Amino acid sequence: MSEEDPYLWLEDVTGDEALAWVRERNAETVDALTGSPGFKVLEQEMREVLDDDGRIPYAVRRGRHLYNFWQDADHVRGLWRRTTLEEYRTDRPVWEVVLDLDALAEAEDEKWAWAGSRVLAPEHRRALVLLSRDGADACVVREFDLETLQFVEDGFTVPEAKTRIGWIDRDRVWIGTDFGPGSMSPSGYPLQARRWRRGTPLADAEQVYEGRPTDLSAFAWHDDTPGFERDFVHRQIDFWNQELFLLQEDGAAPPLKIEVPDDAGASVHRRWLTVTTKSPWLGHPAGSLLAFDFDAFRAGEREAEVLFTPDERTALAGYSWTRNHLILSTRADVSSRMELLTPGEGPGPGGWSRAPLPGLPPLSTASVTGTDPDVSDEYFHQVSGFLQPATLYRGTAGGAGSGGTESGTESETETETVKQSPALFDTAGLAVRQYFATSADGTRVPYFVVGPEDRPGPGPTLLYGYGGFEISMVPQYSAVTGRAWLARGGTYVVAGIRGGHEYGPGWHKAALGANRVRAYEDFAAVARDLTARDITTPAQLGIEGGSNGGLLMGAVLTREPELFGAVVAHVPLLDMLRFHRLLAGASWIAEYGDPDSPADRPHLARISPYHQVRADGPAYPPLLLLTSTRDDRVHPGHARKMAARLREYGHPVLFHEHLGGGHAGATDHRQTAFNEALVHTFLWERLTPQK
Repeated sequence: MSEEDPYLWLEDVTGDEALAWVRERNAETVDALTGSPGFKVLEQEMREVLDDDGRIPYAVRRGRHLYNFWQDADHVRGLWRRTTLEEYRTDRPVWEVVLDLDALAEAEDEKWAWAGSRVLAPEHRRALVLLSRDGADACVVREFDLETLQFVEDGFTVPEAKTRIGWIDRDRVWIGTDFGPGSMSPSGYPLQARRWRRGTPLADAEQVYEGRPTDLSAFAWHDDTPGFERDFVHRQIDFWNQELFLLQEDGAAPPLKIEVPDDAGASVHRRWLTVTTKSPWLGHPAGSLLAFDFDAFRAGEREAEVLFTPDERTALAGYSWTRNHLILSTRADVSSRMELLTPGEGPGPGGWSRAPLPGLPPLSTASVTGTDPDVSDEYFHQVSGFLQPATLYRGTAGGAGSGGTESGTESETETETVKQSPALFDTAGLAVRQYFATSADGTRVPYFVVGPEDRPGPGPTLLYGYGGFEISMVPQYSAVTGRAWLARGGTYVVAGIRGGHEYGPGWHKAALGANRVRAYEDFAAVARDLTARDITTPAQLGIEGGSNGGLLMGAVLTREPELFGAVVAHVPLLDMLRFHRLLAGASWIAEYGDPDSPADRPHLARISPYHQVRADGPAYPPLLLLTSTRDDRVHPGHARKMAARLREYGHPVLFHEHLGGGHAGATDHRQTAFNEALVHTFLWERLTPQK
């Protein structure tokens, strides 16, 4: 393997030569995939499901209003809007438009994309609005008045950067942004936490904390819970290690470190410190959820209330606080369970009660979509499955009467169905099954199969995977997959390979660093199991993944090309010897290893798809690469260089790069529909060749 890279020039994101090459490849892909009448039909179907006005408008409560961001055919860039709970309960709520991004983009001649907001409690009069240029992670920040519905003249304004910002009070914010040399990490994230007062220059904001130059990031925030007001600083050492500090009130003394392990997650709600363990701690196994009285913990007490203990088939999926209760989400063999936990009264841990939240069917996913933990015990949660459109529920933990109490003790809930997504594809004759493949080292790997219930023999199958960063592949409804793949007779498969969080932190750690190949072996094992079960054949098996999943696609393409008939990789990592030098790549060293380390470089070279491409050996299945010029997280050079090398060696590859879209690959439904039509046309034509 040569260390020379003849395609470094393609890393020049907006260089004339590189963009000319991109335009040539785009034209080739458009010519190859969009010419048939079926493409336009499929693209239109994708727009229909993406723009469908029956979609659930997920909302977050800010005072008396529920806020939602919405895109459809008439609002391409989107509307930030709000309504009341009474309206939200109706089939067709009346929404008040807060900010029209299409109008803003036209007025300012800028391709604005929504990147979120920070609303100041408890009045909910002011917001910090984050706007991205064409989908990039970097944003500009502007202050917005939620009564006049106008940007605040001379309000808080921050130039484009990967900014962290949050309210302290009406006249102060915590800010981390690009203050010049040394203020940003090698990954491009803020290292300084500053307190910025209204009416003063941003450059003069008071620096309160600074991470080390090698850190990933640092940021501060204000907890405005009445009676529990305090400020915290979070130091992100690397992707998997961090420190949490409590800022002292006088501001003169150094921050107080919350003494939990660096690899643990810690958060504070009212009087409670909750800790999720990644390694054994205080006699509790990795993957546990523990609760401590915060003040007692700071004083040295280490007696924990054990809220969750994992086993070999069950893992913590997350938790959400209401004012007086905690909603616990777990997964057993990747299917959801939920419980309502209620702290006992009195000082210290002990006496917590728990009750299951009913109504979760097997092979489904449930998640909390919103709470208002400083104010009430209201919560929203959704349930969906591969063939089950999402249902949104609203509940009151502890019963309707507990919302304003200081300490609810009842564990029952009152739940209502508030929204139901429409069924956007025909599920008749389809079934969902779960199987387990055996990986190279004997590990049992879960996967879901969605497809015809009574297929007489193997057929076209699409296998999706990710395998990294503790991200779990779970059952969820996708009208795009349903229309574009299942409705045409295809089978869809989702693999829960190592590197994810399907079975907790051990499942993730098993594929870290030099063990990354375990994820690729797991994925290959699922592919072989699909063939052994007569669900498909290698020639009929397509695979798809994005970002780290794009790395997975490149790795299995070069490792075991004979297993697959077609490959799709979105915004992929592919050059594993230079990823740390490109955009946010340095932040992922804790996941993959350091290419500059003699200990790590050999295994990174072995899994680097860009460096493992060979001109000889087994034929590669055709590959479609999709990326975005505005992706400022995973550099588009990864996909560009991989396409160039495959073309050089004579392997079949198509490449398409949107000039906008960011890491999501698209900022609006038009772009998304086009991408999906490209992907499914490519896959269907190659996995079901016409005779």
